[in-house]
Amino acid sequence: MALIITLIVLGIILLLVELLLIPGFGIAGIPGIAALAGGVVMAYYTRGAVTGHIVLVSAILLCGLLVWYALRSNTWKRLALHDNITAQAFDKPEDRGLSTGMKGVSITRLAPMGTVRFNNVKIEATAYEGIINPSRPVEIVKIDGIKIIVKEKFD
Repeated sequence: MALIITLIVLGIILLLVELLLIPGFGIAGIPGIAALAGGVVMAYYTRGAVTGHIVLVSAILLCGLLVWYALRSNTWKRLALHDNITAQAFDKPEDRGLSTGMKGVSITRLAPMGTVRFNNVKIEATAYEGIINPSRPVEIVKIDGIKIIVKEKFD
């Protein structure tokens, strides 16, 4: 009987680990279901139908109760991220003093992306159309978030 109880408890623990700690399904869930089923089947074969029914109903109720408790308690609040992430990987072009219509010079070839200099600010930019060779005058056509779109400025 100790092996039957051990298998059922192990199965429930593995299912809770799968539910609460491991994303997806399989690593602990399949062995958990196998341990539960093995405990119930072993109870039927070694102790008879009446004990098997009792073990089956007890395992179902215990699993349901533990899952209900895990979902109802503050488990999810303890596992959730409560901090807001406000950091940005790049500064906005506006914060660096860039705006639509500014004139600059291409440092590298823009095919379609490359480096451009505006008032001693080096920044990556995208060519509006075609390819822009190095040392060519450019103008900012559009700023979309952190993306700068430039076109070659013909004098």
